[in-house]
Amino acid sequence: MKNLEKFDVIIVGGSYSGLAAGMALGRSLKKVLIIDSGKPCNRQTPYSHNFLTQDGKTPKEIAQLAKLQVELYNTVHFLEGLATGGKKTQNGFQIETDSGESFEAKKLIFATGIRDIMPQIKGFAECWGISVLHCPYCHGYEVRHQKTGILGNGEYGYEFSRLISNWTDDLTLFTNGKSTLSKDETQKLMGKGIKIVESEIAELQHVEGHLKQLVFKDGSVAALKAIYAHIPFEQYCPIPETLGCELTEEGYIKIDGQQMTSVEGVYACGDNTTRMRTVSNAVAMGATTGMLLNKKMVLDEF
Repeated sequence: MKNLEKFDVIIVGGSYSGLAAGMALGRSLKKVLIIDSGKPCNRQTPYSHNFLTQDGKTPKEIAQLAKLQVELYNTVHFLEGLATGGKKTQNGFQIETDSGESFEAKKLIFATGIRDIMPQIKGFAECWGISVLHCPYCHGYEVRHQKTGILGNGEYGYEFSRLISNWTDDLTLFTNGKSTLSKDETQKLMGKGIKIVESEIAELQHVEGHLKQLVFKDGSVAALKAIYAHIPFEQYCPIPETLGCELTEEGYIKIDGQQMTSVEGVYACGDNTTRMRTVSNAVAMGATTGMLLNKKMVLDEF
């Protein structure tokens, strides 16, 4: 592939959302380049759920089949690599990669996801996506009626405890330090049989990512099947910000009803734009982005 080869659209990120956008654009006869580094955020997660026709498959299986299907559209091209830079040009945009190659496109789609920032708790990262969970709709059914924990405090800890109580009656909120719940919130949770533990966590003991127990700094332990956690994140790809794309207060790429960012010609979809972090939602957003972008390009050039 020659330097500065020109495309209608470059999609940065070739996981579920990027592939779905690529399929919609390929079916619209657009010349597309999908750049992907092969490191999806759910690569450690054993199974994907709550996605019709794909329930219970591994994330890798879904992505591999998706790519095989998108590859059938001969106007869609793939590049394995990391997009490292981007800039506005007279005719659109230029994207540079870690291999030193550069490509031009009229429009850009960022489907780059987010990077989770793990707390400094031994064993946490190894359990993330396996038994340390972020979404009950993705994984709650598999640990239903089991001894379950929530790592959280304050408003989040209270609200998430209320939600997770739908899946289990054996629920404990671990505040990992002094509780910041109000008196009313504390009484409400305890009245529902939800325990509150304020001891600081030293370690998550596990076997290949499957949680066995929490070990606290005071030496006590708590056996658990799974624990839910809401952890901070950052944008996986810094290019949208360097191009001038605005972020929301939470740190997601800000988009309008047409999936466009604050920069004309730059679109975004998937986990980098929303807290609704599911494979099915990423696919839906990607397909929507591809269709909306194609329509705009067709009408603008008509």
